[in-house]
Amino acid sequence: MSIAQSLLPEFDHEFATLRKTLERVPEGLGEFKPHEKSMAMGQLAGHLAELAGWVNSTIEADELDFAKFDYKPFIPETTSELVGALDKAVAKARPALSGASDADLMKPWTLRQGDKVFFTMPKIAVLRSFVMNHMIHHRAQLGVYLRLNSVPVPAIYGPSADEGSM
Repeated sequence: MSIAQSLLPEFDHEFATLRKTLERVPEGLGEFKPHEKSMAMGQLAGHLAELAGWVNSTIEADELDFAKFDYKPFIPETTSELVGALDKAVAKARPALSGASDADLMKPWTLRQGDKVFFTMPKIAVLRSFVMNHMIHHRAQLGVYLRLNSVPVPAIYGPSADEGSM
């Protein structure tokens, strides 16, 4: 089994549960922050919807240079727009991951800002840490935002306080 094929079940599970979480982001709470240093809910949710697109960026390029990158955060207006953006990104990311060879995934990938290199690691490590784990981290943050607004939190790795029982 290839590296990509071994990662696909995790990709499918994690992005499906992200979708369930994003479906619950209430409209009208986009500016909610649990703390002044926190991202607003709309920005956090938009960031999560974009993360699947990082699969393509990682596989198709050998670096991301913020000095050459004109990033504008995606901040959705509606829950439907949010979920649609995720679905579109996942629909492009899954085939890119599925088609990546082991050799492709072992190539180095660099994150930099001009001459300042933040890290260089194999693309598979970038996919696991910078994409998947990054998404899981922010999805958990969003779960806290939902809880603080009395929005039921979906079950992810088993029952949540709102869904299912043991």
